[in-house]
Amino acid sequence: MSSSTTADSQRPWHALPPAEVLRLLETFEHGLETAEAQARRQRWGPNRLPESPPPRLWQVAVRQFRSPLIYILAIAALVSLGLGEVKDATFIMAVLLINAVIGTSQEWKAERSSHALRKMLRIRATVQRDGETIEVDAEQLVPGDIVWLESGNRVPADIRLLSAHGLEIDESLLTGESLPVRKDPAWMGEPSQPLADRANMAYAGSIVTRGRAKGVVVATGAQTSIGQLALDVFGREGGKAPLLERMERFTRVVGAAVLVAAILISSLGIFVGTYTVTEMFMFAVALAVSAIPEGLPVALTVALAVATIRMARRGVIVRRLAAVEGLGSCTLIATDKTGTLTCNELTVREVRLANGTPLQVTGQGYAPIGQVLRGGKPLVGGGDEPVWQLARAAVLCNESDLHQHDGQWIWRGDAVDIALLSFGHKLGLVREVLLDSFPLVNQIPFEPEYQYSASYHKIDGQTLQLVKGAPERVLAMCSSAAGGAVYDRASLEESARQLAEQGYRVLALAQGIMPAPISSDEAPPPPQDLEFLGFVAMIDPLRSGAKEAIRACRRAGVLVTMVTGDHRVTALAIARELDLATDERQVMTGAELQAIPEDQLVQTVADIRVFARVAPRQKLQIVEAAQRAGHFVAVTGDGVNDAPALRAANIGVAMGKAGTDVAREAAELVISDDNFATIVHGIEEGRVAYDNVRKVIYLLVSTGAAELVLMALAVATGTPYLPLLPVQLLWLNLVTNGIQHVALAFEPNEGDVLDRPPRPPKQRVFDRLMMERTAIAALHMGIIGFMTFRWFLPSTATEADVQAARNALLLLMVLFENIHIGNCRSETKSAFALSPLRSHTLMAGAFTAFLIHVAAIYHPFGQSVLATQPITAAQWLVLLMLSLTILPVMELHKWSWKRRHAR
Repeated sequence: MSSSTTADSQRPWHALPPAEVLRLLETFEHGLETAEAQARRQRWGPNRLPESPPPRLWQVAVRQFRSPLIYILAIAALVSLGLGEVKDATFIMAVLLINAVIGTSQEWKAERSSHALRKMLRIRATVQRDGETIEVDAEQLVPGDIVWLESGNRVPADIRLLSAHGLEIDESLLTGESLPVRKDPAWMGEPSQPLADRANMAYAGSIVTRGRAKGVVVATGAQTSIGQLALDVFGREGGKAPLLERMERFTRVVGAAVLVAAILISSLGIFVGTYTVTEMFMFAVALAVSAIPEGLPVALTVALAVATIRMARRGVIVRRLAAVEGLGSCTLIATDKTGTLTCNELTVREVRLANGTPLQVTGQGYAPIGQVLRGGKPLVGGGDEPVWQLARAAVLCNESDLHQHDGQWIWRGDAVDIALLSFGHKLGLVREVLLDSFPLVNQIPFEPEYQYSASYHKIDGQTLQLVKGAPERVLAMCSSAAGGAVYDRASLEESARQLAEQGYRVLALAQGIMPAPISSDEAPPPPQDLEFLGFVAMIDPLRSGAKEAIRACRRAGVLVTMVTGDHRVTALAIARELDLATDERQVMTGAELQAIPEDQLVQTVADIRVFARVAPRQKLQIVEAAQRAGHFVAVTGDGVNDAPALRAANIGVAMGKAGTDVAREAAELVISDDNFATIVHGIEEGRVAYDNVRKVIYLLVSTGAAELVLMALAVATGTPYLPLLPVQLLWLNLVTNGIQHVALAFEPNEGDVLDRPPRPPKQRVFDRLMMERTAIAALHMGIIGFMTFRWFLPSTATEADVQAARNALLLLMVLFENIHIGNCRSETKSAFALSPLRSHTLMAGAFTAFLIHVAAIYHPFGQSVLATQPITAAQWLVLLMLSLTILPVMELHKWSWKRRHAR
């Protein structure tokens, strides 16, 4: 079965009537049974698009050897072998092998983690199974499934439409057509009709931009049109983070410079000095090993991967690695209200009938647990006529579903509609039962630009017209009020405003009788001359922790701006509860924003904390104005219309639960629980990640530079012996320090990251602080190391004396690394202020590195490879005291830096 032919015919699906399609697919409008769906999935496979297979383990291993330093070390091993230095050559090759194993392990884990995160981002589909409407992973769809589509969905498979209401689909991914295509299930075309003209089909990968529809799946996975084109619907694999690319470039530049310097210095040593060719070759290798921070890209990848995993644990799924780095720079969050700052489980709290009588509704959330009260007494049996008529309109003019399944309440659809169904249930009105008495014949689905929805029902040879929507929109359609009340539009608008000022979301309901029946095939007439039934006031409670999260943002120097389509007074009520805004001067509507000149928008964004009744284009306008003001902007969004703002933002944040597929694809981050507090957690983890990146860079570059200072001093002073052999430098850089720098990437939050202002987006990693601190640490360790080597070296040294001096120096450098990692744990805090027990990973890494070197000193194998030997107790004490000197030196610099920048 393919996307264009049936099982027994070459005729395309779009040329077949719906009944024939259902017959050929052996399905029904009420959907498949679960057992049948599972059998079809076994036959046709999962609904998954073709994708490039992940790299195999051996391919990941081969990648570890594609590095300039690896080439240099391989050449050095071959030359050492040619010179008869078998032990040196063996050690170099062993180090290369160990490094490859470690790198392969880390990268393989990252691949698996990435795959696991992709699973978290799979799209969902609304399908009918066993006669019930449920939501499933789109991969579970099979040919013959009955699927529901609504605005914002990405079409999960190739679908033959059975019914639709105002359906328009963006098929640009398949056809290149920039405008959405109007769909018509009743359309029938020729078999050769081009894909772009098939009005009764919805194709996998396209996006529903308007309306709703019901259809039957005709093709899944590789059999879909897009699957046959072998396109990756969800975009290309993300590139490397900008920071990682900059560090790789830095490594390559340093490597090239060091090679040039090594060649020049070696030439001088041979032709001007007293060194042999062999000695200077080994010096050149040693210089390259000490100066090229080859472990830097790997360490940064680990640091960013650790941050990605930490974010996922806190509900932030990273779709693009660059977002980890960027979150540390966020200075402004433009956030939705509904579902992000609030729970997005609307609850009807108050009803105001047409005659002004108030009703109270108990309970919270979608589950219909509660009562409807009048004067404190519960109403039973649907109440009197005015109450029953209002509740009937709320339940019938509705496109959602609320029912019990295995003792649990299940819902699907729009939050407002579900709240209204819950309200109806509390009065004993169930939509399915009412539809038996008032069959649905047509409807106008709710769309933001209409601000209302309407449904049309059969009633005694006439048509019952039910409308719900924004008060100002519905009241304009009314000419009378129910229950004999006087219709005073101005008074009713004031009543709606008062409810909205209390933070309620207010809907108006109305009804009308059309004397003649209408057909489901014709477009229904616009509602008019209606009878006003009353107002329904709903509240969406604040999410737990939202207020505290706003306060945390303020403390962290991050501005929060609420951008919502809600009414001005409703938005202000919520903002006041959040301490986000205090008076109306901090609130602006979309209409007011439209009147602001372009050159004043930047100042407007700085002054306004709440934008209400804004259109999608205006949200994009707000983001761009904030960026012109110098802000690094994070934007939250969940709908199709949010996609432009999400793409324009520095960091796009999509909602994982309520968000549409297109919004998630436009974003760099996905919040799995749709909670604003989770965004703040993401900012916190982003800052921690950037801090750890700087810590790793500081450790690697400062220790590498110290070795460079050490080797340079040896050549500059004419020292006849290299202080450290290439294998010893390899040991320092790739083994002892290699363990520690990876462990440093796991360093936890210092505790004050949200008490600091955001870093400037264009701040260089190698800023003045980093350069000063690296230079001081490198000079101190390099000079002390060189002086120690000369002190251990007698004036008339034998080969044994040189080996002993190198052995002592090697131990000193390992101790320097062990102590210096304490300095690297914070740029501002004293090393003594941070408990070593804060990070068990770092403790384990430091101790492991130290114990491995101790084993190399006392074990015969280590002694033969590294030319090490046991150290006396007195020497241990001297070397330990010398290594500790790095602590007061760096503590003094931290104190000096704070003092200089506190002014």
